[in-house]
Amino acid sequence: MSVALADELHRLGEEGSTGILRAGDGEFHLVRGTIASVGCERTIGLDRLAVEAGVATAEDWRRAGAGDPGPLLHRPQLETLALLSVFDAAYFLLASDDEPEFLATPEHWLAPVCHIAPRALVHECERRSDSDDSAWSADLVTMVPVVPARRVKRNHLLLTGSQVEVLAAADTRRSIADIARDLGRTTYGCLVAVRQLTAAGVIEPPQQVQGEHRGRHLTLAPTPADHEPSNTSTPHVPSLPKRIPGSLGPVRSPQGTGARSGRHAIDEEATASTQFRVTRSHPGQPEQWEQVDREILIRLRAALEELA
Repeated sequence: MSVALADELHRLGEEGSTGILRAGDGEFHLVRGTIASVGCERTIGLDRLAVEAGVATAEDWRRAGAGDPGPLLHRPQLETLALLSVFDAAYFLLASDDEPEFLATPEHWLAPVCHIAPRALVHECERRSDSDDSAWSADLVTMVPVVPARRVKRNHLLLTGSQVEVLAAADTRRSIADIARDLGRTTYGCLVAVRQLTAAGVIEPPQQVQGEHRGRHLTLAPTPADHEPSNTSTPHVPSLPKRIPGSLGPVRSPQGTGARSGRHAIDEEATASTQFRVTRSHPGQPEQWEQVDREILIRLRAALEELA
């Protein structure tokens, strides 16, 4: 963790400062010493989370950014999404060693619903960093593609809904940040899922990054047209592949299939009680695939557990 950045956040908090603290590929918005918003180019941002969750439309967000948030500030889900966005972006910014630069500015419009003390933010990021013993470090989220394992040694695996969604999106080309952007989820949540899948042997460990390709300020590709925010009630839902790469059998939901309601931005680290059973087919038995019940992925509880 960047000691210089953490110290500067503590100092600004004690002084009750209002403005923008720029660091690396992102920035912290402080209002009277508390943090109202954090943005990072490696994360999808609160605007996308809010649109994906159905909390706001793209037009609502444009009006809010222009100084007219209207009823948006009175929607309870916005506070939860704002917390997820702040902790997601701050985790990656605090892992960098870039020198911070503060600029006094007017108050951010999210201040009424999001006001996190710098000490609480740094403590949460330290808690998350305590588990950074995986080969997938924070600086690899934009540098290395996620590659499914060709063969899986275990006969039985229990995967959470979150892990199944990330595994299905792994195509040997997209990075963790790309997957998070396509799924409308936090980059940290996808990073945790990839670490768990790698430990389970269904994702390959990250390949060594060549020195000439290393860089800290990498931006994400533009949002594909399929994922442009719209005012329609049913967002685009990418279909899961018919077979997860490797020699795995069918993925079945323990609750069966049901009505689909599309992706939900606040599904993060699914709980252990929501699991998919992955088995090998019996010899000579044709594989029968069932659609994954996407309702299982719509979990506010998972988002709250990430913040616990």
